[in-house]
Amino acid sequence: MSIELTSTYEEGLERARSGDFEVILTDLYLGSSTALELTARLRAVNPHLPVIIMTAKHTTETAIEATKNGAYDYFPKPDVFDFDERTHLGWRWVTDLTDLIEAAAANHRLTAKVRLPDDTAFIDARMTGDRMIGKSRAMQEAFKAIGRAAATGMTVLIRGETGTGKELAARAVYSHSQRSKQPFVVINSAAIPENLLESELFGHEKGAFTDAHARRIGRFEQANHGTIFLDEIGDMSFPLQRKLLRVLQEKTIERVGGRETIPVDVRVIAATHRNLELAVQQDQFRADLYYRLNVATLTLPALRERPEDISDLAHYFLRKHGAELGSADPFITQQAIRLLEEQPWPGNVRQLRNAVRKAVLLSRGLVISREVVGDALAQMIPPRPATDQPFAEYITQLLLRARSGELENAREVAAETVERELYTQAIQRANGDQSRAARWLGISRPTMLDKLRKFSLHPGEK
Repeated sequence: MSIELTSTYEEGLERARSGDFEVILTDLYLGSSTALELTARLRAVNPHLPVIIMTAKHTTETAIEATKNGAYDYFPKPDVFDFDERTHLGWRWVTDLTDLIEAAAANHRLTAKVRLPDDTAFIDARMTGDRMIGKSRAMQEAFKAIGRAAATGMTVLIRGETGTGKELAARAVYSHSQRSKQPFVVINSAAIPENLLESELFGHEKGAFTDAHARRIGRFEQANHGTIFLDEIGDMSFPLQRKLLRVLQEKTIERVGGRETIPVDVRVIAATHRNLELAVQQDQFRADLYYRLNVATLTLPALRERPEDISDLAHYFLRKHGAELGSADPFITQQAIRLLEEQPWPGNVRQLRNAVRKAVLLSRGLVISREVVGDALAQMIPPRPATDQPFAEYITQLLLRARSGELENAREVAAETVERELYTQAIQRANGDQSRAARWLGISRPTMLDKLRKFSLHPGEK
């Protein structure tokens, strides 16, 4: 690696602009200016050029400002450069800095090798800037179902697990329908307390209840001539189900505390992650409402059912969140993509989106490697129960978090926690010997290796 030195801010900026460099190493203070300004100006010209800032006056605020302005890293200098052979402190600092420079240069070289796909199949969900993405057969079928539903004025029921994009599908149906220039109103039935949901849906008159100081227009009136999206309708109470059924049958509403019958012309799109057929059998959902809703139905596939879409989704989220987080054009390696494709994704596309966003943050906006993705995934995993915490108590806490809405898919979280702990302890107790650990668990070595990759466990090969 060749090195070029400059002595002033202006000279350094000009050389960096005109030269083909892999890393910029600079002191924080550059005469009348600072490396923070230099970093911002350099990123405007070359957003992928990593800048490492050094300073002896390191503070939390400066570190935050450095990374916010796009610096690759912020490296504190020691108060005294002590190269005493007994302590090795000075040499250790030099080694750490050298390793950091080499890592930054390697990341920079990778940016020339990775390209984002530009032929992604998608449906644009207008008004949000988000897209439903997928070339897989399952998603192509979903797109066709959206088109068929949009062409009619029928009530639509969208089904799918949490995080599969049911609201995006609803917006796509609306955007391609004849009501696309009329209001689109969204309400999450599970997110609003039951005693407030009726007023939210149908409105109320002044004095209808305590704190009803004025008339309020409900969501159905707001959506008149347009479309209303009722998310998580499977969680709606029986009394509200009955009133919703009346709206669908008679196309009228009554405000809470009122006697006036108000006509409304609203198309209803509903969504749920629940098994409504089972809920009907268990008397948890009205059969007549179910038949009214289940006219035009579309089902969104789980992400694990369309792994071939993960790469396109990841690149799309990279573009979107890279721009939001100040990284003009982040790159991700094929090894990192493969790690994403190996995950079970119980939270589906929403979980993938959060993982990519976290990876962009961890990568400082430059190359996103397999290691970075592994770190991002590890940070998203709920902590496993402590050794002194009974497992029953852990399950109780999971269910309490699920009931409060803090946690989704408690069953998947618990199952993955147990599985992760099982493989973690097996490989540790086998001292990294994958064949031995696999034998203990009664599985093949390839299966063991797949599990280690899934959980980002990296023991030495034996």
